[in-house]
Amino acid sequence: MNFAEWVVGMVQSLPAAIGVLTAMITPALLISASGTFILSTSQRLGRVVDRTRKLAETIEEVVRGETVVSLKEERLQWLFSQIDRQMRRARLLQISLSVFYVSAVIFVASSVAIGLAALFARFAWVPVVLGLGGASCLLVGSTVLILEARIAITSLDAETAFLAKLVRVQQESALTREG
Repeated sequence: MNFAEWVVGMVQSLPAAIGVLTAMITPALLISASGTFILSTSQRLGRVVDRTRKLAETIEEVVRGETVVSLKEERLQWLFSQIDRQMRRARLLQISLSVFYVSAVIFVASSVAIGLAALFARFAWVPVVLGLGGASCLLVGSTVLILEARIAITSLDAETAFLAKLVRVQQESALTREG
C-alpha cells in the first residue's frame, strides 16, 4: 500500500475529511485571540515606555533646576515612585506578551496535531492537551494583565492625589502672598 492509499484509508470519506479540516481551522480563532492580545499588550507596553521616558525627562528638569517647582523634594519622590510603578507594569506586560506568544505557538501546533491525529488515531489526545495548554496560557496572560491594570490605576490615583496636593499648596501660597 502506498502513502496516498494509506491516507485515503485513514480519511474514509469526504465528511470525515471535512471534519478534520474543520477541526484544524478551529484553533485559528484562538490564534486570532492570541494575536489580538499580543497587539493590545504591545501597545500598552509602548505607552508605559513613553510614560517612563517622560517621567525621566521631568526628573532631569527638576534636578537641573530648569523649572521652578513647588514641593521639589516631594515631587522628586513622587516621580521616582511613578517610575517604579511603570517599571513593574513593563515587567508584567513583558510576561503577558511572552505568554501570549507561547499560546499562539501552541494553538498553531494544536492545528497541526489535529491533522496528524486524524492520520494516527492513537495520538488523538495530543491536540486536546495542546488546546488546553494554549487556553491556559491565555488565562495566565489575561490574569497578569489584570494585575498590570491595577498598578496603572494605583499610579493614576497617586498622580491625582499629588496634583491635588500641589494645587492646594499653590492656592495657600497665593493666599499668603495676597494677605
